[in-house]
Amino acid sequence: MVNKYIILSVIITALFISGCSSAGSETGILQGKVSIGPISPVERPGETPIIPCEVYEARKIMVYDEKGNKLIQQIDIDCDGRYRTELKSGIYTIDINRIGIDRSPDVPQKVEIRSSIRVRLDIDIDTGIR
Repeated sequence: MVNKYIILSVIITALFISGCSSAGSETGILQGKVSIGPISPVERPGETPIIPCEVYEARKIMVYDEKGNKLIQQIDIDCDGRYRTELKSGIYTIDINRIGIDRSPDVPQKVEIRSSIRVRLDIDIDTGIR
């Protein structure tokens, strides 16, 4: 019969090794708030219209590699205009999926994600509706 201490030592060693091997895939958080407007051609200055959930759902936050060539992830925006995702440490180019003539002065933008750090990127989307 195999000694219980040997089995325990093997299990602990395996757990330690697997924990060390995941150190290269440390993650951080990318999050932010998206504002979208105008949503109709008759908005008056100073008015704060209610943005329907569908307006946010149609837009996505696009996460590309550092050079902006390869799409890594597409992030949904919730009905309050917030988004959040976990990414591996690295440098990414963030953009939007540009519905119609949507544009934003905030993106594309490079962000650096570091282990256990939250990076906030708020994005203002101009729909071009006038």
